Amino acid sequence: MPRLVEYIEKIADLPLKDSYSREELLTQDFLLANEGRLAVYYCTHNEYVNPDAKVFIVGITPGFQQMSKSIAVARSLIEVNNPVSVIPYLCKREARFSGILRNHIIEMLDELGLQKWLSLESCAQLFDENDNLLHTTSLIPYAVFNDGKNYTGHKPGILKNNMLVGFLKGYFEPQAAMLRNTLVIPLGKSVEEIMRVYASEGLLEERNILFGFPHPSGANGHRLQQFTTNKEKMKNTIKSFFQANIKDN
Repeated sequence: MPRLVEYIEKIADLPLKDSYSREELLTQDFLLANEGRLAVYYCTHNEYVNPDAKVFIVGITPGFQQMSKSIAVARSLIEVNNPVSVIPYLCKREARFSGILRNHIIEMLDELGLQKWLSLESCAQLFDENDNLLHTTSLIPYAVFNDGKNYTGHKPGILKNNMLVGFLKGYFEPQAAMLRNTLVIPLGKSVEEIMRVYASEGLLEERNILFGFPHPSGANGHRLQQFTTNKEKMKNTIKSFFQANIKDN
């Protein structure tokens, strides 16, 4: 379902810069859908899928920072005449969980020892030279805003909104089916709730899901406490996942 071809000219019309303002991007040109207080805007980095990944990190929806970053990367790639076919992957590399989110994810995964099971020095390599091991996405692939603010998965919940459920079914569920044998890392309780539904329905394997991993936002004041509380349980999930895979191979 790549939609980049529909938006390539609109992105090309933007000025060439490293980031954009809300006034530049939250416009009719990039509006995909809206319902009540919610509005969904196009961004480029969730259109690439890595079916060979071993680790599958799932967020709620890109925030404005990711949206801006991904479109800025796409704009720079258009400037030097990169083919449309490679732009989604290059945007994914640069924009996924960019900034402090990525740093917090790496820190927590390293503390859980995931890098050792993957024969890496640090999980930072998952976002760089070893990104063949990683797939990242969001339940809703495009940027969702609630009254203009980043949508957090609440009020309304994703499963209580028909528009968002449509994005789930059209985008996330096919990827979940493709990657059901990976280690699935849901970022925060809102994503966890939906992973539990999918596990109960058989779309995902419950034993492969790293329950208890906090949302990595700096605004999540309970992040460190939640991580500490669930640390040993998560380490055991990782250990069981990789030991099972070794036996299967």
